[in-house]
Amino acid sequence: MTKNYIPLTRNQIAERVAQDVFDGAYVNLGIGLPTSIANYLGSDKEVFLHSENGLLGMGPSPTKGEEDPDLINAGKEMVTLLPGGSYFHHGDSFTMMRGGHIDICVLGAFQIAQNGDLANWHTGEPDAIPAVGGAMDLAIGAKNVWVATNHTTRDGSPKIVKECTYPLTGIGCVDRIYTDLAVIDVKNEGLYVIEMFGGITFSELEALTDALLIDATEN
Repeated sequence: MTKNYIPLTRNQIAERVAQDVFDGAYVNLGIGLPTSIANYLGSDKEVFLHSENGLLGMGPSPTKGEEDPDLINAGKEMVTLLPGGSYFHHGDSFTMMRGGHIDICVLGAFQIAQNGDLANWHTGEPDAIPAVGGAMDLAIGAKNVWVATNHTTRDGSPKIVKECTYPLTGIGCVDRIYTDLAVIDVKNEGLYVIEMFGGITFSELEALTDALLIDATEN
């Protein structure tokens, strides 16, 4: 079937998420797609980027030739440190996460359930390598949990589902989902689609989602 819409690229998803990060926020960006959000945070907002391995005040990715091997994030990618940034113990970093001191965390996902359950650390397959990291701590400790991911898997299977079939990272923790096709708010009443991209229609979005969606784009 021919697509009549153009999904966002991964960088465009990151840029869209960055638009909603508010001034003064303390933010943790998960491994993978979320990491690139740092490159789209404009100078008009002061945002404090936190990394679970013990950094606060990270900047965008370093330019070629300016990399510092001592400055890495939780995904072992080289980063920059803004003036006033700091290093601290791994344990202190997790205390920040568990203690409710992070305003926003942005995580990737294998699945998101319509009630906000998140599965992002393990597919349950015997040969899969689990990688929980600090996701469980962030899922329960951050004030706002956002997910940034493609709307479907590579084979076209929905990532947004009625119930997660993979091992859970957190229960009812997701507040907002950003995909290459839509922005969706997770509320007690259901999944509210507040924005759609690339010319996709609501019915096309529904066909790619294994959960009930509510069209809130005209509200």
